[in-house]
Amino acid sequence: MAISVAGGLKTGKIVDVEKRLYQQLIVGKQKSNAMFDELDAELEASASKLDIEREAILARLQKQIDAKAIYEAISTQLTDTVCNAIEHQLSQPELVLKSATVDQAQLMLLEILQAKNLDLNRLRPMIAGQSWIAKDLLTMVNSPAFRAKRPQRADVKVTDIKLVLNFVGIESLKTIIPYYCLRHWLPSGHASLLWTKRKLWRYSVVSAIAVKALANLHRRNECLLYCVSLLSQLGTSVILGNSARLFEKTWGTWLREASGSRDKEVYDAIIATEFPAQAVLEQVLNRGSELNWQLLNLLDFKESKLSSLLTEIDQTMVFRELSEDAKLIAKASCYAKVMLLEEMRQIEPQEKRVMFDYYEFTEQELIRLKGQNYRKLELL
Repeated sequence: MAISVAGGLKTGKIVDVEKRLYQQLIVGKQKSNAMFDELDAELEASASKLDIEREAILARLQKQIDAKAIYEAISTQLTDTVCNAIEHQLSQPELVLKSATVDQAQLMLLEILQAKNLDLNRLRPMIAGQSWIAKDLLTMVNSPAFRAKRPQRADVKVTDIKLVLNFVGIESLKTIIPYYCLRHWLPSGHASLLWTKRKLWRYSVVSAIAVKALANLHRRNECLLYCVSLLSQLGTSVILGNSARLFEKTWGTWLREASGSRDKEVYDAIIATEFPAQAVLEQVLNRGSELNWQLLNLLDFKESKLSSLLTEIDQTMVFRELSEDAKLIAKASCYAKVMLLEEMRQIEPQEKRVMFDYYEFTEQELIRLKGQNYRKLELL
């Protein structure tokens, strides 16, 4: 005889069924076939419209999710391809040098500028051999600002490089030529590096102004320290330029292939992929300082004072073990970093004190450095 459960404790089965019903009533997607009165007709139409709209939104969101997945896959693959190419090239300084804008003639110019008795007759053919330097000098001498300095012949346009050098003078050339060289080495023509280039240029100029002030204070070879300070950005400039070139070449190839295949999702993913700045930053931090002297050595300037100072700065881990000249270059670089970080509000006063303590700044040095105009490097 079956035992009646009427009125007794609910069995587990009953509880499950009741839960299941509420599950369908509240969460389930099935539409009811139950009867309804006329008043519910408009409400059902609105609900159906909302369901359709919601389903359309979900479909769009799913497309966005799918598009994001495609973007992440394509972008990651493209970035990895570029980063591997950058890593391969930077691991071989000889390959880096082939695409760099620095050459023996430029370094020879910087080397000659260190001579105590500098002869313009020796300098002139070397400058003429670097057409971009000659062009920049001609432009400067014929500018309204420079013409104002020679009122007697202000209306005469100078075209002879010999006259240009005479107008400028040897002492000014010691500042101008390294300045033009750095500007030539910085990466150009890359939209992805526009702001990076400007910030690097500012940092380089501030460091150069600072090192000239310190060299003058301590009566060291101002031209030498100034040249080395500017050369210390050579490795960074080359890494940035090579990286941008490899990225743009790979990016352009992939874009043309995607356009040819008419795959809009892949095309859009490639378009949206940005220059791998973080990965390139790591390369600059790991290889930039080393490349400074490696490139000079490959150009047969291993024995020069320029290369020896760059090597010392890169390979000496303890500030106190640096030579006097290397210390001043490191101090100038430190001061420039702190000053620019202050402008960006990215450094705390305590951090600034720690930096100045480590680099052993004297009160006299800080006073001299604070008195400089860092907005513009005086070329003349």
